Amino acid sequence: MELMLKDKNCIITGAGRGIGRAAALLFAREGGRVVVSDLDEAPAREVVDEIKAQGGQAVACVGDVTADGFAEKLIQTAVDAFGPSIDVIVNNAGYTWDGVVHKMSDEQWEAMLKVHITAPFRIIRAAAPYIRDVAKKEMEQGKRVTRKIINISSIAGLDGNAGQANYSSAKAAVVGLTKTLAKEWGPFNVCVNTVAFGFIETRLTQAKEKGESIKREDKDVAIGIPENIRQMFKAMIPLRRAGTPEEAASAILLMASPLADYISGEVLRVTGGL
Repeated sequence: MELMLKDKNCIITGAGRGIGRAAALLFAREGGRVVVSDLDEAPAREVVDEIKAQGGQAVACVGDVTADGFAEKLIQTAVDAFGPSIDVIVNNAGYTWDGVVHKMSDEQWEAMLKVHITAPFRIIRAAAPYIRDVAKKEMEQGKRVTRKIINISSIAGLDGNAGQANYSSAKAAVVGLTKTLAKEWGPFNVCVNTVAFGFIETRLTQAKEKGESIKREDKDVAIGIPENIRQMFKAMIPLRRAGTPEEAASAILLMASPLADYISGEVLRVTGGL
């Protein structure tokens, strides 16, 4: 069987850990050339090294997706490494900074919008010459190449979630961006879809009691979910368990692959039936 992403140039943000890492490794196994983008250098380099050790092609791009100029840096990294055409973008980078509405600061609110919707918008805009413009030239030559943009959302963005007004609003905006871009770039053979995850076992959904945090906006932001809430979520899922990063990555691969070449503007819920 031919590899599903053979010779495709792919960008995955937040690819140093969790779902992004699993997607990067899977894409590489399916023949994709992967730009591994992450905030932290060590995990990004580790993923690149693992891909290369398995015979794949990958390059790291380290930095904050919300920083001014990062989108252009990311796209240039892909072009310099793999050539002036981008086939797949997975906008996966993100985190949570929870709080109830009446206690939420402007900083908390803006941080979620910056990472979950402004960063993907900037990356897509920066990629336009290497997706939209390249496609126009191909069409003039009678070629038809299908490209993919996969934006990662959450069921919090579809159904809401108490304590996550900022995150839920940002993830809901991802759906609006997806559906609009599907209409704008559809004529250039670009399929744009959202994958909305439920409870996937990652660093962000581990037990909050572990006490882990990430440094954002010069603050230590606690990550994780209280264990009693984790157990409640699992009990609500018809499959009675959280998903694995590898299962999540498989859903992303589905949308990136030729199997989804006539699917665009859609939201794929990956929730175990929740």
